[in-house]
Amino acid sequence: MSLFKRGNVYWTYVYVRGVRYSKSTGSGNLRTATRIDERFKEELNLKRHHLIQLNPDMTVGQVAADFIAKGELRAWHLDRLKPLLPFWADIPIGDIHKSMATEYRRRRHAEKIVTDTTINRDLEALRHILFWAVDEGYLAANPLTRLRLVPERRKPRSVISLDEEQKLLDAAAPHLREIAIASLYTGMRRGEILNQRWEHVDLNRKLLFVTRSKTAGGEGREIPLTDRVHSLLLFRKQSEGLVFTFHNHSIKAIKTAWKAAIRRASIRYYRFHDLRHTFNTRLMEAGVMQEVRKTLMGHSNGEDVNSIYTHVELPAKREAIRKLELWMAEQSKIEPEVEKRSTVSTGKVVSFRLNPKERSEPHSA
Repeated sequence: MSLFKRGNVYWTYVYVRGVRYSKSTGSGNLRTATRIDERFKEELNLKRHHLIQLNPDMTVGQVAADFIAKGELRAWHLDRLKPLLPFWADIPIGDIHKSMATEYRRRRHAEKIVTDTTINRDLEALRHILFWAVDEGYLAANPLTRLRLVPERRKPRSVISLDEEQKLLDAAAPHLREIAIASLYTGMRRGEILNQRWEHVDLNRKLLFVTRSKTAGGEGREIPLTDRVHSLLLFRKQSEGLVFTFHNHSIKAIKTAWKAAIRRASIRYYRFHDLRHTFNTRLMEAGVMQEVRKTLMGHSNGEDVNSIYTHVELPAKREAIRKLELWMAEQSKIEPEVEKRSTVSTGKVVSFRLNPKERSEPHSA
């Protein structure tokens, strides 16, 4: 037994070639301390064979630069590094401890109004980079392992109505209208849509394959196409390249076009991401089971062992889309009737309609 408790914390003592090495596990939990002890022994053995060279004096800024150059970088990592680096950049990774996360949270709240959820995402990104540093051999163990994050308050998510959807699509620029329809009727994230390629769209089978996603669980998933999206893509079918472009150039951002469309539509403000929430909510109201909804949207199934064996077959996904289209058809009949009853004095009736361009037949090759 190489673990001994001093006070409320376990220490590990290891002998290598007659030399005694000691280290605090920083934990009073025996199971956690045992894992740290085993990792410590492994690191000493690798170091003895010159297979690992720790570098705890590297700063967070240096590790972040290496991660950007060599790690599995995603766009959200770069977004989170913007607020992280001003505080963490000059701190050696070997000096990081959990109380620094508390100080970072206090500093962020003092600088501007941000939610605890936003700060949690910042710290998760930093923790991910530190795990990468451990894998690269820069650090013996991640100091932010088992970091307690502030509980997040569940907020109501905005769902756009069919009437607001039509106003938004009518007011949107042509390239944004297509992107918005794709989000509303596939549930894809903005980044997934902007990086979607024609090579991964099977119009004959009415299937779209997502190959670039924010999460690992979202990659490699297949989404059956609704008639509306299928008609839209069939009209402008190509053999290769990006599906959604602006004057044949890739689209990097849609923030300006989105705000302009909201303003012209004269509806309350929605985030573009709310279109994804709308897709999920409509599926739920159409009676689609949670497991199928999560698979269609590329949500992670969590770390439950049983989730590894969960797989939703394509027919179940097609049935989900069929239910969604039936629900949409029913709602499009109901909403004009409600609007008609509420506007008897004015005689105005709002109806759900397709854009003429979306109803066009595909051009001949």
